[in-house]
Amino acid sequence: MKKREVLFLIVLVVLDQLTKYIASVCLTAGKPVEVIRNFFYLTLVHNTGAAWSILEGQMWFFYILTAVMLAVFFMYLMKTDKKDLLLRYALLTVIAGTIGNFIDRVLFQQVTDFLDFYPFGYNFPVFNVADMELCIGAGLLVIYVFFHKETKEGV
Repeated sequence: MKKREVLFLIVLVVLDQLTKYIASVCLTAGKPVEVIRNFFYLTLVHNTGAAWSILEGQMWFFYILTAVMLAVFFMYLMKTDKKDLLLRYALLTVIAGTIGNFIDRVLFQQVTDFLDFYPFGYNFPVFNVADMELCIGAGLLVIYVFFHKETKEGV
């Protein structure tokens, strides 16, 4: 990995961990802080599962799944062309989000969530910066798959 890729990864993981720390210090669990009425709140939630508390309390499953996925993402990253920036940064963004939530699971046996949205009256699950990184990275991977034109010799 290039130095700037390592720095990018570190910055994303630190951003996630820093925002979770600030949320844990400044917010009280179960007491939302209104940012935009009927749309955005800061609500401290400790999640022992995945999104929507799926598989709540199954930490060993998450440890194993996360370790396997990190190994797969890193191996794939190492095999990608250094010039294929969209793919590389998409993978780095997914890896950063995965590491961010993995740190929480290992250290605290739960993930700290605090971003609470109500789009069009729907109570979207509370999430964090690592979750955003996972979604952004996955979105970039989708864009890469649909718009990347592989050049082939003789074609």
